[in-house]
Amino acid sequence: MNAPDTPRPASLREAIAHRFSLLDDKADDDEIDRSLRAGVELRGATPWILMFAIVIASVGLNTNSNAVIIGAMLVSPLMGPIVGLGYGLGIYDFPLVRRSLANLAIAAAISLLTSTLYFMLTPLDEAQSELLARTTPSLWDVLIALAGGLAGIIGQTRREKSNVLPGVAIATALMPPLCTAGYGLANGDWSVFGGAFYLFSINCVFIAFAAVIVIEFLRLPHRKFVDPRRERHVKRALLAVVLITGLPSIYLATRLVDNEVFKSRARDFVRREFKAARVHVLETRLAPASRQIEVTLIGPRLPAPAIGAIEARLAGAGLADARLSVHQAQAEDAKIDVGSLKADILADIVRNNQQALEEKDATIEKLKAQLGAQGEWAPQSGAVTLEFEAQYPQCGNVLVGRAIQPGNPGGAPLPFLSADCRRLPKAAEMARIGAWLKVRTGNPDARLVLSARRGALLRQSGVPAAPSAPPGR
Repeated sequence: MNAPDTPRPASLREAIAHRFSLLDDKADDDEIDRSLRAGVELRGATPWILMFAIVIASVGLNTNSNAVIIGAMLVSPLMGPIVGLGYGLGIYDFPLVRRSLANLAIAAAISLLTSTLYFMLTPLDEAQSELLARTTPSLWDVLIALAGGLAGIIGQTRREKSNVLPGVAIATALMPPLCTAGYGLANGDWSVFGGAFYLFSINCVFIAFAAVIVIEFLRLPHRKFVDPRRERHVKRALLAVVLITGLPSIYLATRLVDNEVFKSRARDFVRREFKAARVHVLETRLAPASRQIEVTLIGPRLPAPAIGAIEARLAGAGLADARLSVHQAQAEDAKIDVGSLKADILADIVRNNQQALEEKDATIEKLKAQLGAQGEWAPQSGAVTLEFEAQYPQCGNVLVGRAIQPGNPGGAPLPFLSADCRRLPKAAEMARIGAWLKVRTGNPDARLVLSARRGALLRQSGVPAAPSAPPGR
């Protein structure tokens, strides 16, 4: 039998609606409610996880490591109170809103305290690019927070949970702004603190606003207001918060775009105008805020009329409000050219390489001398062993070598002779053997260590040892 055909939508509009429906795989209302309320709480292990995640993110920002920052954002539990805040506003559950705000404030305080302590203690106090990137929020951060919040709340309301939330945590980047704000507090830089905390506020507000939009669209059960005017006041207050948070970002985005356009035009202008002249641009400094273009030149000195002609072409390049400052060599230095500059640089490189080679040659010669001395010692130690065994046949296990003294690790190794004897020589004989060993090895610090085979105490370098105790019965 043929399987019955799947019913097809009657029109294109119904087909599109069916394809993009958010109601087909939506979880039960009670399951959504339990899940979102559970994420609001900040107790038990959650504060500890938050503190450790903040430390990880602070280290990543301090060392400019993207991988470490991403790992910290995956660990962070900050999304729960923010989504819970949006859910509470969407269903008009104001006790949930108050609880979410309280937990979010506690989480932010813990994060700021932890990151501030870290940046006060770390020896790395230079602001890296990852830190500075969190101090200038703009309209694009609003769009990222809104889109990320929409994706996150949609993922949390599905029957089949997906990996949406980790991606949202990375995209919206809740933790790095808090860590950057802690850096601003630790260093007393209030502009860094203000910019970073404003970015964190943008993320919180627009993620919560996205949750309100989706909750309203899914028509989840919410409380009814007895007074319709109060409901309108709540909606207007929410809209006012969103606008107040988002409007400054539009200005910041406009300024960011304007600065980038200025930098691009200024670089193209400098490259084009000074390319034809027989000079080389050593350095270009751009200050978008003051519309200043500062150029340092090397080579033949440009006359003032030539520089004036270049300045007159600023307006044609879209830089009418810009000011050009040109730094050149003084008249007595006008003969400096790139060739001589390159020659000086190459001479310095050759000189440094020559010095490094000489140091390496000295090290090699020192090692060769040590190896030569080691090679000479081997036959000498063998001859000393044979001579001692021939003179004192009662001694065995003869060992001749060189060792470093424990109290003098940087000193030269001292020769030594050790042996086990059936009976120890007398004190005078020990002194004679010690003197022979010093002469034979050519070292006045040579050591002699003799010991009895049956537990007698050892004697060193002719110094008499205490008499051996008789063996136990």
